[in-house]
Amino acid sequence: MRDRLMAAEKVKAIDWRDGTLYLLDQRALPGAQVWLACGDAAAVAEAIRSMAVRGAPAIGISAAYGLAMAIRQRLAAGGDWEMALEEDFELLVHARPTAANLFWALNRMRERLLRLKPGDDVLAIMEAEAMAIHDSDREANLTMAQLGVELIRKHQGNEQTILTHGNTGALATGGFGTALGVVRAAYLEGMIERVYVGETRPWLQGSRLSAWELAGEGIPATITADSAAAHLMKTKGITWVIVGADRITANGDVASKIGTYQLAVNAMHHGVRFMVVAPSSSIDMNLESGDDILLEERSASELLELGGEPLGATFEAFNPVFDVTPADLIDVIITEKGIVERPDTVKMAQLMCRKRLH
Repeated sequence: MRDRLMAAEKVKAIDWRDGTLYLLDQRALPGAQVWLACGDAAAVAEAIRSMAVRGAPAIGISAAYGLAMAIRQRLAAGGDWEMALEEDFELLVHARPTAANLFWALNRMRERLLRLKPGDDVLAIMEAEAMAIHDSDREANLTMAQLGVELIRKHQGNEQTILTHGNTGALATGGFGTALGVVRAAYLEGMIERVYVGETRPWLQGSRLSAWELAGEGIPATITADSAAAHLMKTKGITWVIVGADRITANGDVASKIGTYQLAVNAMHHGVRFMVVAPSSSIDMNLESGDDILLEERSASELLELGGEPLGATFEAFNPVFDVTPADLIDVIITEKGIVERPDTVKMAQLMCRKRLH
């Protein structure tokens, strides 16, 4: 099955060529495919802040490449380059606050720096580390897709009707996708009847990005208003809600795209199974519960303007980007390390003690 999944990869959103990071600008999709050339850490940080690149794994990968470019520039400038590099590290780490993968990737790069020996080719080693982070995420995606398909087959078999939220496909990761990767794999196995895609306001990651990815592979998909989710579960035979995660805490609480929490509440009421798919780099065992997560809020203009034009009178607006779904509303969390059903503190700790399955 893994070979089939690799052959089915069609979308690439992150490209590292000749020491420059190229990002498919997700603000322009689906109308145009525009590639941004990021030549330094500042450009990468701005791409993350401005949502040109989004999705927790993709943010982490981009930041790793950003730090590799910063190392090249600091080495060329001479002097105490390691001390100067701290400025670039801080710039990247504060680009967005909620995605655990950003901090995980930068900390992995820092740890590799600390293991350097005299005479090492610093730039080559650190570029290789960034590429390894990228490759590792892609491999994790493929493993999670396989595990997700096996779980769906075990519980309910073929003819699944899926509801997903946000964008968790190749655009948001280093390759195949997390939640959308499971959907893609299940479709290849003949298990998907239809995918309902919530718009995911206000940035419309569902209707602009997920629907674009699904349409490109011929997967039957229907866009729906976020507010129609409960009605869909009641009337359309939804069998699974499948979502990604930006941060998962030690007790299994999940921070994900705003609107995910209400999907989980509705799913429990309607007897619909709820699956979270995310790499282990999204798991933050230093945070006890979702109450400890710093949830990003963005500008009111994202709610009060359309195409840069005000929608009406000036109002206050509350624009959180993420919410927290409590672990007791989640049926299963899938990572490349394995599956956790009905997550809790003990099960999450056991998961993180495992090695990767592939």
